[in-house]
Amino acid sequence: MMKIFSLILLAALLLAGRDGCAETPKADFYVSPEGSDAGAGTLSSPFATLERARDAVRILKRKKTGDIVVLVRGGTYRLDETVVFGLKDSGENNSTIAYAAYPGETPVFSSGREIKGWKKVKGLLPGLPSAAQGKVWEAKVSGSFRTLYNDEGLLPRAQSEGFIPEEGGGRNRVRIPKEYFKDWKNAQEAEIIVRPHHAWIVNILPIASVDEKQQIVHTSIDSTYAMNPLHFLKADKIPSCWVENVLEELDESGEWVLDTKKGTVYLWPRGKTPVVAPQLLELIRVEGKVDKEGPKDIPVRNLIFRGLTFKHGERYQVAEDDAGLQHDWDFLDKPNALVRLRGTEKCTIEACHFLHSGSGAIRVDLHGQENKISGNHIEQMGGAGILLCGYGPGTKDVNKNNLVYNNHVHHTGQIYWHSPGIMLWQSGENRVANNLIHHTDYTALIISGCMTEFFGKGGRELTRTIRWHEIGGSPKSFKGKSLEEVRPYLHTHDNLIEYNEIHHAMQRLGDGNAIYIRGAGAGNVIRRNYIHHLVTPMIMQCAVRTDGGQMDTLIAENLIYKCTSQGIMAKLNTRVENNIVADVIAPPRGYYLSVREGPLTGGTIKRNIFYSHKPDTEFISELASGNKNASEDRRGRKIARVADADADYNIYYSTANPELGEDLLRKNQADGVDQHSRAVDPLFVDPENGDFSFKPGAPALEMGIIPIDLSKIGLRY
Repeated sequence: MMKIFSLILLAALLLAGRDGCAETPKADFYVSPEGSDAGAGTLSSPFATLERARDAVRILKRKKTGDIVVLVRGGTYRLDETVVFGLKDSGENNSTIAYAAYPGETPVFSSGREIKGWKKVKGLLPGLPSAAQGKVWEAKVSGSFRTLYNDEGLLPRAQSEGFIPEEGGGRNRVRIPKEYFKDWKNAQEAEIIVRPHHAWIVNILPIASVDEKQQIVHTSIDSTYAMNPLHFLKADKIPSCWVENVLEELDESGEWVLDTKKGTVYLWPRGKTPVVAPQLLELIRVEGKVDKEGPKDIPVRNLIFRGLTFKHGERYQVAEDDAGLQHDWDFLDKPNALVRLRGTEKCTIEACHFLHSGSGAIRVDLHGQENKISGNHIEQMGGAGILLCGYGPGTKDVNKNNLVYNNHVHHTGQIYWHSPGIMLWQSGENRVANNLIHHTDYTALIISGCMTEFFGKGGRELTRTIRWHEIGGSPKSFKGKSLEEVRPYLHTHDNLIEYNEIHHAMQRLGDGNAIYIRGAGAGNVIRRNYIHHLVTPMIMQCAVRTDGGQMDTLIAENLIYKCTSQGIMAKLNTRVENNIVADVIAPPRGYYLSVREGPLTGGTIKRNIFYSHKPDTEFISELASGNKNASEDRRGRKIARVADADADYNIYYSTANPELGEDLLRKNQADGVDQHSRAVDPLFVDPENGDFSFKPGAPALEMGIIPIDLSKIGLRY
């Protein structure tokens, strides 16, 4: 995306100058790596830093009305401190202040500091594997860092072979099997990487101590769940723990280890480009006057960042007092993104490039309204791509009406695997449209808030985010409250998720989805998205999923093609209308529609097409369908049955075995639903090659099923 943006600007300049008289781009100030902050900020005497341009704009605002533009020349700007924009930097009235790339050039902001003075290690290095002896270099460094980069991107820290922990672990201890336990010399500078007990989260935890006799490693920060074998996946086959930053595991090219006590970093080089260590988590922060406990914030307004590149941010750590979002997928008001808007309105991040960084790319925190995040390219991030994160459950609902449009987001979660491409948390009335999200290790797009049961719990996850001083009471007094009693405090409502393309999500973790919604408010719409090729060996996933307790959600006009496990999971009163679910990949499950929590009173399953080329297709899975006389399953959940929903005008068809659809229809019609549904060929144009438009005379058109126009989905160029 960044390259496309630059090429367009360059082409415009070339056209303007083909007669030898190219017009110089006009701006109020200019910035260049070759400039000086003692300069005048002109094209011939540019400033050297963004901070100096910011301060000059503050003075200019006193005498100039209208828009102000700062053009930033190409080259690399090394940041040692976060550049902070505050209330003094707002555009006045409707005027904007833009910090933009000089046309045809690429300004790069990096907090990476080059490590110099490398020397090849002489002789044997105690503890180093034999494969690495004679190949490792060392350099003296000061301070601590958790990521390293060269021109190819992230350099991996030395990591042990993955292992399955033994039972008896806890949130601050893990039992390492004897065959994997080693006498790590610098263990207290190491970290445990763990998928604790469940399949949907990765924790990175500093080691506090090692009990060699018991083979127990204690951590200084709690994991999200107990560090035991995986609960949902086959525990005897899938490793869930690793040890990082120990010399005994430095056995591959590109790996490194930091020993802060010796002030030395060890590296088995990969390539010959410079190696840099990041200095900052945030490169740019726009921060208004935030009254975190109070009812009103004063936001920064009308700032624009356009065409800039950001990279080499540090990887964040979980802190003792962090307040976790759902499953600790991220944290409330945490400085872990390259560009962070904290208390803003009508600010824009546009056509920027974010890459090779240890945490996230963009956050809109707390008060954030009418901001625009558009046309950005986000790749190779250790954390999330884009996060809109409002205040926790309470009466303060001020993160809303933002636009996340036309962004290309891929390869997020390279360190924290669970980090999504885009996430909304306690943020409502936003439009998330025409984004392309792919190659995420877990869910691509999350719409989340706070589940009802967490109002009656303690701990880091969600409960710490609740604004008890606004809603009154305590976890004890809210224990057992209903959804209707807590819904006024859930602000992830009325979001429009449309025209997005998602593929190759769920690359490493399990029990996840392309689009996921839980703990959100009412009125969320997931429509006209194209989700395809969720091709992965992991189990328990879904293309579009409403999870426990989520109500009042519309899933409509989506095309789901070649996704592993399940197409759509509907619970309670979810409305599933006019979707095409084709060729779900099975095993392990292969449900085209899964209904999981009931009763489905108020839910709809109408005008959908469930289409398969396989003879072993299961179009619909009902929770505990073999036990229809029971009112609850063994986990106490209400039984979900299609017969409880308004189901009709659907098409169920398997080209390999048409009787599957006919059998399902007989069952459903005997239960009083699907009276006008059919088991017929929907007559797609070329389904084998992903063309699900209809041929003339298709029965779907007769039944009122709306064609899905793929030309409107995905990136807009």
